[in-house]
Amino acid sequence: MQEKLENNVTQISVVDTTSNPAPLGLCAFGLTTVLLNIHNLGITEMDAMILGMGIFFGGFAQILAGLMEYKKNNTFGTTAFTAYGAFWLTLVALILLPKMGLAEAPTKMAMGFYLSMWALFTGVLFIGTLRINKALQAVFGLLTILFVLLALGDFTGNVMFTRIAGAEGIICGLVAIYAGLAQVLNDVYKKEICPLGTVK
Repeated sequence: MQEKLENNVTQISVVDTTSNPAPLGLCAFGLTTVLLNIHNLGITEMDAMILGMGIFFGGFAQILAGLMEYKKNNTFGTTAFTAYGAFWLTLVALILLPKMGLAEAPTKMAMGFYLSMWALFTGVLFIGTLRINKALQAVFGLLTILFVLLALGDFTGNVMFTRIAGAEGIICGLVAIYAGLAQVLNDVYKKEICPLGTVK
């Protein structure tokens, strides 16, 4: 904290020394996305491993990252991380609530609309990434396509869309993990070890 006097008025400037929450949010999103889309490829079942990741890492960890971005006055980070954290929690709820007898299972048509709205939301956020860096552009661009493919899979009942989404979603998740860990390594070494493609 620094103070200086100008015309008998005290001004205080606060230096932000808090850590960057984006790597946590990106890695929470990325790891959970990779695991879910391994399921979408038909390799694993929708079991407690995916649901646990969805609740605690994809869900709570991203919401925590969003709240930390709020403290850093980052509107984009706050909106994105908090929203996608809530996405994972709602997705788990859509699976668990019917199994617990608390609600009817959503129809394929309902899931198609659910995923379409997330595609729209993500597409608008993608526009915001055009002012940030190329790594985030890749994450949000791939995620928009992922939601569209998953929505098409539910609307049409064609499992091929879901399988394609699985492969594309794994790539999306891996790019998000890279974007998160690149920031960690760049911060630790105090230089650009892993490029993020900063927009000039």
